Amino acid sequence: MPESLPEIMPPPGFGTRPDATQAVTRGTMRLLREMGLSCLTEVPLKTGRRVDVMALDKKGQTTIVEVKSSLEDYAADSKWGEYLPFCDRFYFAVPTDFPVDILPGEVGLILADAYGASIERPAAEGSMNASRRKALTLRFARLAAERWARTLEG
Repeated sequence: MPESLPEIMPPPGFGTRPDATQAVTRGTMRLLREMGLSCLTEVPLKTGRRVDVMALDKKGQTTIVEVKSSLEDYAADSKWGEYLPFCDRFYFAVPTDFPVDILPGEVGLILADAYGASIERPAAEGSMNASRRKALTLRFARLAAERWARTLEG
């Protein structure tokens, strides 16, 4: 029996997220798409964690973006380190008025609003092992296909 993907519906959570989070996510995805990456929001990992934005480039490299809409949002959430083994690049995406000096300097930084974003600090290049990359790419593809199929169903 095929592996089922957890909670696949709409772009999950997108309509229920706070406005500031939605704005940063939207601007970040616009930037990533302009850079030629394909993006999904709310992507579940095999660990049970769910990443805010995952993007794949043409080489199959994975970028994960953790969206933080406020200082309180950042302070309440320390799970970001668990995402590092699942990507080649990791960024925090925050609003333009976020106190960026509190963010860790070893990861990438994106400043965003609802209309666009800019990379303020590039992410360090990592590398996943081949079996994890294959599993994650298949998960990404199946999730995208399932979400598309559900939009067609109405």
